[in-house]
Amino acid sequence: MKISNDSSIGTGFVLLGFPCPREGRGLLFALFSVVYLLTLLGNGSIICAVRWDQRLHTPMYVLLANFSFLEICYVTSTVPNMLANFLSDTKVISFSGCFLQFYFFFSLGSTECFFLATMAFDRYLAICRPLHYPTIMTGRLCTNLVVSCWAFGFLWFLIPIIVISRMSFCGTRVIDHFLCDPGPLLALTCTRTPVIELTSSTLSSLLLFVPFLCILVSYSLVLQAVLRVPSAAGRRKAFSTCGSHLVVVSLFYGSVMVMYISPTSEHEAGMQKITTLIYSVVTPLINPVIYSLRNKDMERAIKKLLGIEVEVWIHGTV
Repeated sequence: MKISNDSSIGTGFVLLGFPCPREGRGLLFALFSVVYLLTLLGNGSIICAVRWDQRLHTPMYVLLANFSFLEICYVTSTVPNMLANFLSDTKVISFSGCFLQFYFFFSLGSTECFFLATMAFDRYLAICRPLHYPTIMTGRLCTNLVVSCWAFGFLWFLIPIIVISRMSFCGTRVIDHFLCDPGPLLALTCTRTPVIELTSSTLSSLLLFVPFLCILVSYSLVLQAVLRVPSAAGRRKAFSTCGSHLVVVSLFYGSVMVMYISPTSEHEAGMQKITTLIYSVVTPLINPVIYSLRNKDMERAIKKLLGIEVEVWIHGTV
């Protein structure tokens, strides 16, 4: 593909994605299509289970339902365009499309960081302050926390993204990634912008490490409280409740930190694609499995939901 002389690029960019022969692109298209559908079905099942089961109308599950909706939005910000690229020969994305993807991908990722910290705070209150939990984590506070996570997430990178979108871009406008990432975008600007690079790096560092520190503190206190529980059954239940959240946090922050501190090398672009896939595609896929298998209430609610759907389908076909 002769990118530099391709007039079809216009004012847009070229997302290289995963360069491979046409047959390989077909296989990747099928694979990611299945992953995307399973992600929608898994997270959608959690949302429906929380919505329809009255026993799950508690702050913990309200946060989980919002988190599942967030995961659906998060994976939708990248995978549909990735699938379209597999079928495209030019792999061109428009200027507005690129920056819309940039904004939504990073805003939803920021929102996920805030949600994980909020869910850790909720588990801390439930386990370390069980008697005061109903009076502290009220429906109003839960709603305020949910709204704050979404609002801060979508405002966190707004100004840097607007500034970057107003810059001039030179060269072939080729992005060696499957999404519009700030690093490759800044590398294509006509002039170096150290202030914007420093601002973006600072915001990313704060977003990455401050919520993660809050999560570590919350679960350190939770661990101390759990170890003091005299009942072995009580300890197992507490570990089971928090275990799913810790797995999600480890997967998400582990891959993001590898991406953040990865050393520069000739394989940097390939490693960035793989690590980005882990926290943007793989994690939203396995989150429903983790939560449903590690949580008995959620498992029962999903089984009940599936039973209702099967019954409705049978009656509809008779």
